[in-house]
Parts: sequence; structure tokens; C-alpha cells
Amino acid sequence: MLSEQSTPVVRATLPAVGAAIDEIATVFYRKLFAAHPDLLRDLFNRANQANGEQRQALAGSIAAFAGMLLDHPDARPDAMLARIAHKHASLGITADQYKIVNEHLLAAISDVLGEAVTPQVADAWDEVYWLMANALIALEARLYEQHGTPEGGTWRPMTVVARHEETPDALALTLRPADGTPAPAFRPGQYVSVQVELPDGARQIRQYSLSSAPGRPEWRITVKRVRAGDGPAGEVSSWLHEQTRVGDVLTASAPFGDLTLPDGDGPLLLASAGIGGTPMLAMLNHLVDSGSSRPVVVVHADRTPTDHAHRDELHALVDELPQAALHLWYEDPGHAAPAPAPSSPSARVTVSAGRADVSALPLPSDVTTYLCGPLPFMRTLRGALLGRGLPPQAIHYEVFGPDLWLGQS
Repeated sequence: MLSEQSTPVVRATLPAVGAAIDEIATVFYRKLFAAHPDLLRDLFNRANQANGEQRQALAGSIAAFAGMLLDHPDARPDAMLARIAHKHASLGITADQYKIVNEHLLAAISDVLGEAVTPQVADAWDEVYWLMANALIALEARLYEQHGTPEGGTWRPMTVVARHEETPDALALTLRPADGTPAPAFRPGQYVSVQVELPDGARQIRQYSLSSAPGRPEWRITVKRVRAGDGPAGEVSSWLHEQTRVGDVLTASAPFGDLTLPDGDGPLLLASAGIGGTPMLAMLNHLVDSGSSRPVVVVHADRTPTDHAHRDELHALVDELPQAALHLWYEDPGHAAPAPAPSSPSARVTVSAGRADVSALPLPSDVTTYLCGPLPFMRTLRGALLGRGLPPQAIHYEVFGPDLWLGQS
């Protein structure tokens, strides 16, 4: 809860801070990396720094948090911050790093807003920062405790035991702990971080969804290769595609992520696009392994059938579920070989040309929805579902990379 003395100050200055927050974030990162270049080399995603996505994510989260403090002073921030806390824990963030961020963030605010940042204004925004930071530190401490490790200490060596090129741009890697023990359990929908040492000595980290079922002795991740286009080629994805072979050892974090399949027997809508289908595979694998009879509508969109990673597996999983339906959209259906025919008439499959459209799909009013894919795809589907009367709290999402949802909502 924001203090009485800080509330009117933050309310009065939030419009100015909000209008300048992207510039503030730019100055903040410049100061941070000048003082701590190791953070850019070994912690922050260099590509997201280059294209500005990290700045947008920081700007969105700070502005949204300050607005929440003003609009809902008695609400706990845990639900809003859970996604950030999971991402931080997967990166090995520690409490002492928040002090470093605070120093350079307040300096950036002062630099950008100049004389408007009086001591009273500085103190008020310092309070906003530490309310957010302390909430995150507490959430992250609980996550580390759940894994039985000290803060920042969930990393472990994982041996690559299988490699399969799903498509020219999607590589599936099966991993097992290097000490020969079974892979740790995870919840369907979670991800792990993978750290690799690049040729220039940087140790860059990326997150990949676990795409197999929990409870198996190994994990599987599927890496989409980011090719050069509007921006540079992906550093880590290119390295994994080109360098990783069976028998190699990768460094991976414990599983994290708050977009997880709930228990129960209520109906589900699992909607994805592109590589966003990977967490849905884990959910479907879990439903099959547990003998679930839940009603499940699966929606997936891709460029072409050839680009659709784990396409045959998706068909087979839906076929195993007695009350499942699969709806596929391909921008260019082409002439790919048809998927195996379902063995049960209850496993219905439709394939359409164009972009995914859920406006006419038969969905029960109490359906719980999970979205994963590019931000425009998720925004379009969420809007269509809200237009059909689904409550916002029934629509959950996962973002690969910085969470820009808050910053662009």
C-alpha cells in the first residue's frame, strides 16, 4: 500500500512519468550497462535490448504497477507480478540486484524529468519501486524455496539425449540430468531457461517451454530458429541449431511459469500460433497420460503445414482425448500430406485457410482459455472471446520474451 504522503505525489506525477517512461527506460538501461556491462553480457537478452522490447516491458510494468497502487490501494500485487517473478527466478535474479536497478532507475528519472523531480517526488517514486521490488523478491524467494535451492541457484547440467528437426526452423531437444537422475517434475505449461556460452564469451539465456508430459524421466524443449529479417538472427537459437548434438551438456534452470493447466474437469480452449504450440503440447500430453475426459477445443495457426512443428503429434494427442476437437488454420495450406485420420469420430479435425477465427467455434460459457503465440494473434483472439461474453479472468496467456502486453494494453 502506498503511503498517504506519497499517494498524491504519484497521482500528480504519473502522467508525466508515464509519458516519458520509454525515454526513462532507455536512459536507465544505458546507465545500468555502463556501470555493469556483465549484466548485458550474461543476464539480459541482447537482442531485446537492441530492438527496444526490454525497455517497453519495463515501462509497461512500472506504469501498470503505479496505476494499480492508485486505483486499488488495498489489493495485493502478487497476481499481477507472478509472471515477472517466474521469469526472474528462471534467470537466477537475486535480491541484491534490485538495489542496483533502483540506483540507476531513479537516476534516469531525474535525468529525464530534470527539475520536476523534487526530493518529495524522488522519495515517492522510490517508494513505488520498493513496493514492487519487495513484492517480487518475496515471490521469487518462495519459488526458490519450492525448488529447494538458494536464490539464483536452480541451474543444473542437462545432457542432450535426442535431437530431432521438426521443421527447418524448429529443433526438438530431449534433455536428461547429467547425473543420471530423472528430470525434475514440472507443471504442464511451464518453461526452463537455457544458458549457452557464445563465441564472444557472453553467457546468454533464453526460455523454452517444456513440450512433453510431466513425470517422464526427461524434458523436451523445442527451439525456434530466429532468422535474420527485420532484426539480427537469434544468437542462442542459431547456436543451438548449429552446435548442439546428442551427448552435449547444456545448462538449464528449474521449471518456472505461471501459465499452467489447472486441475479439474472443466472445459478448455488451448489456442496457439507458431512455436506457441509447445506449452499446449505439454498440457495435451498430460491430459492423455492422466486419462482425462475433459472437453478440449484445440486451435492452432501457422504459416503452412510444413512450418507446423509437432504437427503429427498434435493430431495424435487430440485423437487420444475422447472429447477433443482440433481446428487448424494455415495462411498457405499448400499441398502437404494429410495428417493421420482420427481413429475416433469424437476427435474432430478441421483445417482452414487464413488466420485463426474463434468467433464461430462452439464453446461452452464456462470454458477456461489459454493463449500462446505472437502478441497480435493473442490480442485478436482475446478480443473475439471477450466479444462472445467470456470473462477476462477466464482468459490466460503466455508470452515468449519480454511481456509487452501491459505496455500496449
